[in-house]
Amino acid sequence: MQTPEVIDKIINLLKKSGPLRGKEIIDNVGQDALLIWRICNISPGIIVKIIGNKYLRLDKRVDGFARLSPSIMREFLTYTVAGLKTDYLQVNKKAEALADKIMIISKDKLELSKELISRIVNSQKYRRQIMERAAFILAGDIVYNMAHAELRPEPSTGEIVRGSDLDIIIITSGLDDGIISKLDNSIYEEKYYLLKNPAYREEIDYIIKDIQRVAEQLNFDTFEHMVASKILDEGIFVFGSIDLFNKLKDMMAKQKITEKLKKLEEIAFARRKDAWGYLLNNEGTLDQEEYKNLFYTKEETEEIY
Repeated sequence: MQTPEVIDKIINLLKKSGPLRGKEIIDNVGQDALLIWRICNISPGIIVKIIGNKYLRLDKRVDGFARLSPSIMREFLTYTVAGLKTDYLQVNKKAEALADKIMIISKDKLELSKELISRIVNSQKYRRQIMERAAFILAGDIVYNMAHAELRPEPSTGEIVRGSDLDIIIITSGLDDGIISKLDNSIYEEKYYLLKNPAYREEIDYIIKDIQRVAEQLNFDTFEHMVASKILDEGIFVFGSIDLFNKLKDMMAKQKITEKLKKLEEIAFARRKDAWGYLLNNEGTLDQEEYKNLFYTKEETEEIY
């Protein structure tokens, strides 16, 4: 129920502070995120401005696997500015500043990824073989220019990290196992350093896999294979063999991976529209399953396979 007391509290906060991000409103008002989201989107005296992109994520907990990222809650917390209708110019100005900030964070994380990959490869004894037989690909929030820097616990370790992961996929073709092992060790050492160093607190999520394994995954016949295919489809080339990267893209085209993902994305957008309407119009409490499926997703990232 959208109680008058909570509405008044939000209105008074926006009068005093001016336009705020969703997270800032929740932190100040101290109420349920779903309730505050509803109020900001329904109240006639409040306007909201959402910045950024929405894109496909695959989630085992969703029927058919297709959902959008960011979730409605994450979109509100991180990518939404709300303010009074009388302050619409300031709302637009703050939203533009937020969009610029997200772009800068994405660019900085992209440059960091390129720099660390280059440094790691150039430190290897068999650098030339790696450059000829491995393609380094970046995926995730960064490639959509949607990287954020909100402090959060990294699920597998509990370590506090600074926002979006650096998702790195290394595809190899005919590279010696010993060379791969040494490369893997070097990346892991860099991963540990960036995670523990207070100046970074960045999480590298990476995988090294042979092109033959990729060919199997492009069959798109299991959830894990679908996720792997989607990550490769969105991925951008950052280092190594461009010829191998182009070969990978040709393999994906033959399997019509982009077309298959486009159909899933259309389903995800339709579901988001339905969920948005349901959440706005249903003022009762949701059961836990509805809450997780429609509003809040615990994991905003995908496992790399």
